[in-house]
Amino acid sequence: MMWRTVRRIMREPLGAIGLTLVTVVVLSAVFASGLTSYAPSKISPAERFAPPSLLHLLGTDHLGRDLLTRVLYGGRVALLIALGATAVSLIVGVVLGLIAGYGPRWLDNVLLLIFDAVKSFPTVMLALTLVTLFGPSLYAVVLVVMLVNVPGYARIIRTQTLVLKSAEHVMAARSMGASAGRILRVHILPNIIGPILILISMDIPVVVAIEAGMSFLGLGVRPPTPSWGAILNDGFANIRDSYWIVIAGGLPIVLTTLGFTFFGETLRDLFDPRLKGRS
Repeated sequence: MMWRTVRRIMREPLGAIGLTLVTVVVLSAVFASGLTSYAPSKISPAERFAPPSLLHLLGTDHLGRDLLTRVLYGGRVALLIALGATAVSLIVGVVLGLIAGYGPRWLDNVLLLIFDAVKSFPTVMLALTLVTLFGPSLYAVVLVVMLVNVPGYARIIRTQTLVLKSAEHVMAARSMGASAGRILRVHILPNIIGPILILISMDIPVVVAIEAGMSFLGLGVRPPTPSWGAILNDGFANIRDSYWIVIAGGLPIVLTTLGFTFFGETLRDLFDPRLKGRS
């Protein structure tokens, strides 16, 4: 089944590009230590602002750190936050969405009010609030991602649950005395998790952009932990001396965003042909 899906994706031009980029990004992050002989935080003042060369393929930064190494290890941070925070957001969103869709009307109204209230806050304001409370850290980034994503996932799950709640097989199970937990677990959840997984693949680049943006503003992971956003910040601060730092920090963000976006859109088109060609 999995290989059949991969073959179908590779038949689509955008799908092939997206899957290739995603594979390259993931493998380069996983095997970062084997792809470079430098440490990501090793400082070499004598080599500061060195341009790209055979010794340093992407050059060095203002502290003489190898940029290729920092980009590879920064990919680990970006994917760890993107995959981990999105997975937690999905779990929370699924639970709240099922409760809202299958529970009593008053509880549905309360949860919808909470979802709308959280969603109304701009991402930057949420980031500033959490950083003020907890300080710049990886955990602050994860909390921002969860607060941004959970309401969206919960609303989609709620809508799908309301539709399936009146389906014949669900009503039959209810008439036979099946508990609410069993109906949700066996008859509703398996029918709604597919669209959510497709949505996740399209939301991962958004999370990568959030992490990079927060690190760029100094609100994300703390130095000297490598981050694409922090590399981009260093590049803008020293752009007159070393333009290659901006390229090293920005290119992986662009490629990762394009890869996951193309991959997610291809999955959407394959599994829901009604949406093909729509934005």
